[in-house]
Amino acid sequence: MTRSIPVPSSTTSPSQKPGIKTPVQETLLTPRFYTTDFDAVAAMNLSEQQQELEAVMNELRADYNRYHFVRNEEFEQSWAHIDGDTRKAFIDFLERSCTSEFSGFLLFKELSRKLKDRSPVLSEAFSLLARDEARHAGFLNKAMADFGLSLDLGHLTKHRTYTFFPPEWVIYTVYLSEKIGYWRYIIMYRHLEQHPENRFYPLFRYFESWCQDENRHGDFFKVLLRSQPKLWNNWKSRLWSKFFLLTVFVTHTLTVLERSDFYDSLAIDPHDYNEQVIRKTNETAKRAFPNILDTDHPDFFARLEQCAIANQTLSQITAQNRPKEIQFFQKIPAIATIIWQMLRLYLLPAINAETSRAEVY
Repeated sequence: MTRSIPVPSSTTSPSQKPGIKTPVQETLLTPRFYTTDFDAVAAMNLSEQQQELEAVMNELRADYNRYHFVRNEEFEQSWAHIDGDTRKAFIDFLERSCTSEFSGFLLFKELSRKLKDRSPVLSEAFSLLARDEARHAGFLNKAMADFGLSLDLGHLTKHRTYTFFPPEWVIYTVYLSEKIGYWRYIIMYRHLEQHPENRFYPLFRYFESWCQDENRHGDFFKVLLRSQPKLWNNWKSRLWSKFFLLTVFVTHTLTVLERSDFYDSLAIDPHDYNEQVIRKTNETAKRAFPNILDTDHPDFFARLEQCAIANQTLSQITAQNRPKEIQFFQKIPAIATIIWQMLRLYLLPAINAETSRAEVY
């Protein structure tokens, strides 16, 4: 179970400065801010993955993208022609992406600070991860500024709710979020390379190198996972790996299909995109997890789609101007549908990755 740690905040919402975007309301699909058990992380024994850890550390230290996140002259123009649904969908994409990157920065920075005198190698690693996440968040926030908006990241730091995850959950979820992030960015980048007429903003040109940061971060968390036998060599780890794969894939499906306008603006079919990203991420997880999901099962994507349809019903109910009590009862059937479909998906036979592990890219 998770527990929410409320960060002290004022009783009244601060007035928003001109150009500062009001953060979206926190929901199950909005990026969350996390904290963890720092003592337990400091006590982790990494000896079983020492060579792999050093290789990943060398990759992070090399800082291949040191000069990548520099805005060129292509940004120096008016973007007023991007309007209507495209503008709204793109700003939503920028905000959620920026919030997610900034959330990672805060967690990694705090881990680096807490581990400085107790685990120097891990402290350095998390500092390097935080460096990358800060660059990503800053670059995205500057993109929002092109549209007359930006996020007050300092305000987010103080006023968002922080959710506690034990280190094991952090390792599972961050590994998956980084790897699914890699596939999200690279698939979008490759599509726009083939269809440059749909690349309506220069940010998309940066995704090829950008996603390599995501990949390296995922590799680091793979080392952490494989260094802890309890995370991959017993029946509990098999159940947990199925659970986290499923929750990440359901969340991705709901998010992509709920914001199909953004993908439509890039001439990307959101259903096909969602399926590609999930299949690739699932295959990649073979390298770290003890088992993966059977995405070829005929019911797999059909049940994910049912979750997405139910989620759209929830959004429609929320948008109605009705008392919360009435909305609560209206939402019960849709919530039950999502839970039921997720349970059916979880009970599908998994694929043993220990016996079927292979190179996936």
